Amino acid sequence: MSTRARLKVTAVVATAAFAALLSSPPVAAADGLPAVGVDARPLSAPGSEIAYVTRRAGRRTALEVIDADSERRLRRVLLPGRLTVPAIAYDATPSGITPDGRKLVLIEPRRAFPRSETSFAVIDTERLRIRRFVHLKGDFSFDALSPDGRTMYLIHYLSPRNILRYEVRAYDLRSGRLLPDPIVDPREPDEPMSGQPVTRATGPGGRWEYTLYDGGEHPFVHALDTERGRAFCIDLELPRGGLWGARLELSDGGGTLALVMGAKRIAGIDTRTFVVSGIPERPAPAASRPAGEEDAGVPWALVALPTLLLLLAGALTARLGRQRQLGRRALGRARDAAGRAFERAR
Repeated sequence: MSTRARLKVTAVVATAAFAALLSSPPVAAADGLPAVGVDARPLSAPGSEIAYVTRRAGRRTALEVIDADSERRLRRVLLPGRLTVPAIAYDATPSGITPDGRKLVLIEPRRAFPRSETSFAVIDTERLRIRRFVHLKGDFSFDALSPDGRTMYLIHYLSPRNILRYEVRAYDLRSGRLLPDPIVDPREPDEPMSGQPVTRATGPGGRWEYTLYDGGEHPFVHALDTERGRAFCIDLELPRGGLWGARLELSDGGGTLALVMGAKRIAGIDTRTFVVSGIPERPAPAASRPAGEEDAGVPWALVALPTLLLLLAGALTARLGRQRQLGRRALGRARDAAGRAFERAR
């Protein structure tokens, strides 16, 4: 992507992100962090023919059951308050349902950062009723659910000024308590997590959740064992900020995790040993590259932009009502422009 194309993409995405703050879309807003300004895709259990979406309905939330293929609405129920399907990565990956599809977790959308309390609702999908509410002091976002639906994994934000300082915590839904110790890689217990979630892949049976992070000190894959409550950080010797748009693909019955960008396989990870293979040699420093050679990918600032704008949302609250219609139009134009810019930049 040329420098001129990059700047153009940056401009249109910034416009879209700003317009999103001024608009009030029918789909319930995303969890907030880590995926600010991203609405989760419809959520379904593995192999299920139905999916779940949430939509705003005044001061309540409409939880809809839809056909996974056609997205035709099958059932609808109104729930108290504002709730949403959690988006756990910037590619709109949803999460929050058990493999058997019987339990669903929704989260209260974020309105500001930091927030003093975070609320969740545990849903019985057969009756479409709330089993219980979970209220936690502090700023959290949803991360994963154990296959048996007994443990909820959360991202806990530790600093009101630094959104990249966080830890993984486990909440026991049976006892109704937050477990005291954060979940860390036993090989590097003192190394903090830092970065933004790009995408995720889920292992067979929902036991392992593999999340690609970038934008911190270096890219890595966070492998969370949701059955045993343990985690491993798999470092990737790749340039920081170059994996926006990448995806994770599982093969060999879950034994191999591939990092893919477009049609190119960048690296492979053995999920039994966490050994990384296929990483190319690091590129030469920018000063020694041939003239005109560019880094690949979109600048990571594009991903962080909605998060930065979130910190300004409080100042815009009073203007939302007056500018809602204008914001919707601006968002539509910005999205169209962003699409055209990406096409020309390829």
